Amino acid sequence: MSAKRTLPGRPPNSSMLSIGQLASYAGVTIRAVRHYHAKGLLPEPGRDHSGYRRYDAAAVVELIKIRTLADAGVPLARVRQLLSAGDEEFAAAVAEIDRRLRAEIRERQRHRERIAQLAFGDSLALPPEAVAYLGRLRELGFPQLMIEAERDSWILVAAQLPKHMPFYMEMKQQQLDDPATVELYRDLAAAIDWEPDDPRVEAVADRLVGLLEAAEAEGDDGYDDQMTDDLAALLDSVFLDSVPIAGRLMGLLEARGWRGWAKLERISPVGS
Repeated sequence: MSAKRTLPGRPPNSSMLSIGQLASYAGVTIRAVRHYHAKGLLPEPGRDHSGYRRYDAAAVVELIKIRTLADAGVPLARVRQLLSAGDEEFAAAVAEIDRRLRAEIRERQRHRERIAQLAFGDSLALPPEAVAYLGRLRELGFPQLMIEAERDSWILVAAQLPKHMPFYMEMKQQQLDDPATVELYRDLAAAIDWEPDDPRVEAVADRLVGLLEAAEAEGDDGYDDQMTDDLAALLDSVFLDSVPIAGRLMGLLEARGWRGWAKLERISPVGS
Protein backbone atom coordinates (compact mmCIF):
# COMPACT_ATOMS: atom_id res chain seq x y z
CA MET A 1 0.00 0.00 0.00
CA SER A 2 1.17 3.46 -0.72
CA ALA A 3 0.89 6.04 2.02
CA LYS A 4 -0.72 9.47 1.45
CA ARG A 5 1.89 12.15 1.06
CA THR A 6 1.79 15.02 3.56
CA LEU A 7 3.87 18.13 3.97
CA PRO A 8 6.88 17.57 6.20
CA GLY A 9 6.25 18.46 9.81
CA ARG A 10 2.49 19.14 9.28
CA PRO A 11 -0.18 16.57 10.16
CA PRO A 12 -3.02 15.86 7.70
CA ASN A 13 -6.06 18.20 7.78
CA SER A 14 -4.27 20.77 9.94
CA SER A 15 -5.22 24.46 9.85
CA MET A 16 -2.97 26.28 7.43
CA LEU A 17 -4.20 29.86 7.05
CA SER A 18 -2.91 32.89 8.91
CA ILE A 19 -5.39 35.55 10.01
CA GLY A 20 -4.29 37.69 7.09
CA GLN A 21 -4.90 34.89 4.62
CA LEU A 22 -8.27 34.15 6.18
CA ALA A 23 -9.30 37.78 5.87
CA SER A 24 -8.16 37.89 2.24
CA TYR A 25 -10.08 34.75 1.29
CA ALA A 26 -13.27 36.08 2.88
CA GLY A 27 -12.89 39.64 1.57
CA VAL A 28 -12.71 41.36 4.95
CA THR A 29 -10.03 43.12 6.99
CA ILE A 30 -7.98 41.59 9.76
CA ARG A 31 -9.63 44.09 12.08
CA ALA A 32 -13.05 42.71 11.08
CA VAL A 33 -11.92 39.15 11.85
CA ARG A 34 -10.80 40.21 15.31
CA HIS A 35 -14.07 42.08 15.82
CA TYR A 36 -16.04 38.93 14.96
CA HIS A 37 -13.85 37.00 17.40
CA ALA A 38 -14.65 39.53 20.12
CA LYS A 39 -18.38 39.29 19.37
CA GLY A 40 -18.30 35.50 19.58
CA LEU A 41 -19.36 35.05 15.97
CA LEU A 42 -16.21 33.31 14.76
CA PRO A 43 -14.40 30.83 17.03
CA GLU A 44 -10.84 31.87 17.73
CA PRO A 45 -8.43 28.95 17.18
CA GLY A 46 -5.64 28.16 19.53
CA ARG A 47 -2.07 29.07 18.70
CA ASP A 48 0.31 26.65 17.02
CA HIS A 49 3.76 25.78 18.34
CA SER A 50 5.10 28.98 16.75
CA GLY A 51 2.56 31.11 18.61
CA TYR A 52 0.38 31.89 15.58
CA ARG A 53 -3.33 31.28 15.17
CA ARG A 54 -4.13 29.13 12.16
CA TYR A 55 -7.46 28.78 10.37
CA ASP A 56 -8.93 26.07 8.15
CA ALA A 57 -11.36 26.11 5.21
CA ALA A 58 -14.36 25.82 7.55
CA ALA A 59 -13.36 29.13 9.14
CA VAL A 60 -13.28 30.75 5.71
CA VAL A 61 -16.79 29.48 4.91
CA GLU A 62 -18.09 30.65 8.28
CA LEU A 63 -16.48 34.07 7.87
CA ILE A 64 -18.00 34.49 4.39
CA LYS A 65 -21.43 33.75 5.86
CA ILE A 66 -20.88 36.34 8.59
CA ARG A 67 -19.68 38.94 6.10
CA THR A 68 -22.60 38.32 3.75
CA LEU A 69 -25.17 38.69 6.51
CA ALA A 70 -23.45 41.77 7.94
CA ASP A 71 -23.22 43.40 4.49
CA ALA A 72 -26.97 42.83 4.10
CA GLY A 73 -27.55 44.95 7.18
CA VAL A 74 -28.27 42.12 9.61
CA PRO A 75 -27.35 43.18 13.17
CA LEU A 76 -24.48 41.15 14.57
CA ALA A 77 -26.69 39.83 17.38
CA ARG A 78 -29.05 38.47 14.71
CA VAL A 79 -26.10 37.06 12.72
CA ARG A 80 -25.18 34.84 15.67
CA GLN A 81 -28.73 33.49 15.78
CA LEU A 82 -28.89 32.83 12.04
CA LEU A 83 -25.57 31.02 11.95
CA SER A 84 -26.99 28.38 14.29
CA ALA A 85 -30.50 28.32 12.74
CA GLY A 86 -31.99 25.37 10.94
CA ASP A 87 -32.73 25.46 7.23
CA GLU A 88 -36.39 26.47 7.63
CA GLU A 89 -35.70 29.22 10.16
CA PHE A 90 -32.78 30.51 8.10
CA ALA A 91 -34.88 30.64 4.91
CA ALA A 92 -37.64 32.56 6.70
CA ALA A 93 -35.12 34.99 8.16
CA VAL A 94 -33.51 35.57 4.76
CA ALA A 95 -36.94 36.23 3.22
CA GLU A 96 -37.64 38.81 5.92
CA ILE A 97 -34.28 40.45 5.33
CA ASP A 98 -35.06 40.60 1.61
CA ARG A 99 -38.42 42.29 2.27
CA ARG A 100 -36.75 44.83 4.52
CA LEU A 101 -34.05 45.57 1.97
CA ARG A 102 -36.62 46.08 -0.79
CA ALA A 103 -38.51 48.47 1.47
CA GLU A 104 -35.28 50.37 2.17
CA ILE A 105 -34.55 50.56 -1.56
CA ARG A 106 -37.98 52.07 -2.20
CA GLU A 107 -37.43 54.56 0.61
CA ARG A 108 -34.01 55.51 -0.73
CA GLN A 109 -35.53 56.00 -4.19
CA ARG A 110 -38.05 58.39 -2.68
CA HIS A 111 -35.17 60.22 -1.02
CA ARG A 112 -33.38 60.47 -4.38
CA GLU A 113 -36.49 61.91 -6.00
CA ARG A 114 -36.77 64.42 -3.17
CA ILE A 115 -33.11 65.38 -3.53
CA ALA A 116 -33.64 65.88 -7.27
CA GLN A 117 -36.52 68.23 -6.51
CA LEU A 118 -34.25 70.17 -4.16
CA ALA A 119 -31.65 70.75 -6.86
CA PHE A 120 -32.60 74.44 -7.00
CA GLY A 121 -33.76 74.65 -3.39
CA ASP A 122 -37.33 75.37 -4.49
CA SER A 123 -39.13 72.48 -2.81
CA LEU A 124 -37.60 72.99 0.59
CA ALA A 125 -40.36 75.33 1.81
CA LEU A 126 -42.71 75.72 -1.14
CA PRO A 127 -45.77 73.78 -2.36
CA PRO A 128 -45.69 72.03 -5.78
CA GLU A 129 -47.61 74.78 -7.57
CA ALA A 130 -44.98 77.34 -6.53
CA VAL A 131 -42.20 75.01 -7.66
CA ALA A 132 -43.97 74.70 -11.02
CA TYR A 133 -44.17 78.51 -11.32
CA LEU A 134 -40.45 78.89 -10.63
CA GLY A 135 -39.74 76.14 -13.13
CA ARG A 136 -41.66 78.06 -15.76
CA LEU A 137 -39.61 81.19 -15.04
CA ARG A 138 -36.50 79.11 -15.73
CA GLU A 139 -38.00 77.79 -18.97
CA LEU A 140 -38.64 81.37 -20.07
CA GLY A 141 -34.96 82.15 -19.49
CA PHE A 142 -35.19 84.53 -16.55
CA PRO A 143 -31.92 85.00 -14.63
CA GLN A 144 -31.26 82.88 -11.56
CA LEU A 145 -30.89 85.96 -9.34
CA MET A 146 -34.45 87.03 -10.15
CA ILE A 147 -35.79 83.50 -9.64
CA GLU A 148 -34.08 83.23 -6.27
CA ALA A 149 -35.67 86.53 -5.20
CA GLU A 150 -39.08 85.26 -6.31
CA ARG A 151 -38.51 81.99 -4.46
CA ASP A 152 -37.54 83.67 -1.21
CA SER A 153 -40.52 86.03 -1.40
CA TRP A 154 -42.97 83.19 -1.99
CA ILE A 155 -41.45 81.24 0.89
CA LEU A 156 -42.45 84.14 3.13
CA VAL A 157 -45.96 84.19 1.66
CA ALA A 158 -46.38 80.41 1.89
CA ALA A 159 -45.41 80.47 5.56
CA GLN A 160 -48.14 82.99 6.36
CA LEU A 161 -50.84 82.16 3.82
CA PRO A 162 -50.41 78.51 2.82
CA LYS A 163 -54.06 77.99 1.88
CA HIS A 164 -53.92 80.85 -0.61
CA MET A 165 -50.84 79.62 -2.48
CA PRO A 166 -52.76 77.63 -5.15
CA PHE A 167 -54.78 80.75 -6.02
CA TYR A 168 -51.73 83.00 -6.02
CA MET A 169 -49.79 80.62 -8.28
CA GLU A 170 -52.71 80.29 -10.68
CA MET A 171 -52.70 84.07 -11.01
CA LYS A 172 -48.94 84.12 -11.59
CA GLN A 173 -49.22 81.43 -14.25
CA GLN A 174 -51.93 83.47 -15.98
CA GLN A 175 -49.64 86.49 -15.94
CA LEU A 176 -46.95 84.45 -17.66
CA ASP A 177 -49.46 83.65 -20.41
CA ASP A 178 -49.64 87.39 -21.20
CA PRO A 179 -46.80 88.50 -23.53
CA ALA A 180 -46.96 92.09 -22.23
CA THR A 181 -46.49 90.92 -18.66
CA VAL A 182 -43.63 88.62 -19.64
CA GLU A 183 -41.96 91.53 -21.43
CA LEU A 184 -42.34 93.67 -18.31
CA TYR A 185 -40.82 90.86 -16.24
CA ARG A 186 -37.87 90.80 -18.61
CA ASP A 187 -37.40 94.54 -18.13
CA LEU A 188 -37.53 94.10 -14.36
CA ALA A 189 -34.99 91.26 -14.59
CA ALA A 190 -32.67 93.46 -16.61
CA ALA A 191 -33.26 96.35 -14.21
CA ILE A 192 -31.76 94.42 -11.31
CA ASP A 193 -28.35 95.82 -12.29
CA TRP A 194 -29.49 99.34 -13.21
CA GLU A 195 -28.44 102.36 -11.23
CA PRO A 196 -31.27 104.23 -9.45
CA ASP A 197 -30.96 107.23 -11.80
CA ASP A 198 -31.16 105.14 -14.96
CA PRO A 199 -33.58 106.91 -17.37
CA ARG A 200 -35.18 103.59 -18.34
CA VAL A 201 -36.80 103.25 -14.89
CA GLU A 202 -39.57 105.70 -15.81
CA ALA A 203 -40.53 103.62 -18.85
CA VAL A 204 -40.75 100.50 -16.66
CA ALA A 205 -42.98 102.37 -14.20
CA ASP A 206 -45.25 103.53 -17.04
CA ARG A 207 -45.62 100.01 -18.41
CA LEU A 208 -46.37 98.58 -14.98
CA VAL A 209 -49.02 101.22 -14.36
CA GLY A 210 -50.54 100.42 -17.74
CA LEU A 211 -50.90 96.75 -16.78
CA LEU A 212 -52.34 97.64 -13.38
CA GLU A 213 -54.92 99.99 -14.87
CA ALA A 214 -55.90 97.41 -17.49
CA ALA A 215 -56.44 94.80 -14.77
CA GLU A 216 -58.40 97.33 -12.73
CA ALA A 217 -60.64 98.09 -15.72
CA GLU A 218 -61.38 94.39 -16.10
CA GLY A 219 -62.45 94.19 -12.46
CA ASP A 220 -59.39 92.29 -11.29
CA ASP A 221 -58.97 93.11 -7.61
CA GLY A 222 -55.56 91.50 -7.50
CA TYR A 223 -54.36 88.49 -5.54
CA ASP A 224 -53.11 90.33 -2.45
CA ASP A 225 -56.41 90.89 -0.61
CA GLN A 226 -55.44 88.39 2.09
CA MET A 227 -51.93 89.73 2.53
CA THR A 228 -51.41 91.53 5.81
CA ASP A 229 -49.71 94.91 5.88
CA ASP A 230 -46.87 93.44 7.96
CA LEU A 231 -46.19 90.71 5.40
CA ALA A 232 -46.40 93.20 2.55
CA ALA A 233 -43.93 95.48 4.33
CA LEU A 234 -41.54 92.54 4.82
CA LEU A 235 -41.72 91.62 1.14
CA ASP A 236 -41.24 95.26 0.13
CA SER A 237 -38.13 95.39 2.31
CA VAL A 238 -36.69 92.38 0.44
CA PHE A 239 -37.26 94.22 -2.85
CA LEU A 240 -35.77 97.45 -1.53
CA ASP A 241 -32.71 95.71 -0.09
CA SER A 242 -31.92 93.61 -3.16
CA VAL A 243 -32.68 95.85 -6.16
CA PRO A 244 -30.94 99.27 -6.48
CA ILE A 245 -33.78 100.88 -8.46
CA ALA A 246 -36.52 99.62 -6.11
CA GLY A 247 -36.88 102.82 -4.10
CA ARG A 248 -37.09 105.02 -7.17
CA LEU A 249 -39.48 102.66 -8.98
CA MET A 250 -41.85 102.56 -6.01
CA GLY A 251 -41.69 106.36 -5.81
CA LEU A 252 -42.61 106.65 -9.50
CA LEU A 253 -45.50 104.25 -9.02
CA GLU A 254 -46.80 106.30 -6.10
CA ALA A 255 -46.59 109.46 -8.20
CA ARG A 256 -48.78 107.67 -10.75
CA GLY A 257 -51.38 106.55 -8.22
CA TRP A 258 -50.13 103.18 -6.94
CA ARG A 259 -48.53 102.54 -3.54
CA GLY A 260 -46.43 99.60 -2.39
CA TRP A 261 -44.92 96.69 -4.26
CA ALA A 262 -45.99 93.31 -2.90
CA LYS A 263 -49.44 94.74 -2.15
CA LEU A 264 -50.07 97.48 -4.70
CA GLU A 265 -52.92 99.78 -3.69
CA ARG A 266 -54.74 102.40 -5.71
CA ILE A 267 -54.27 105.89 -4.30
CA SER A 268 -54.68 109.44 -5.56
CA PRO A 269 -51.69 110.35 -7.72
CA VAL A 270 -49.20 112.65 -6.06
CA GLY A 271 -50.01 116.28 -6.92
CA SER A 272 -53.56 115.54 -8.09
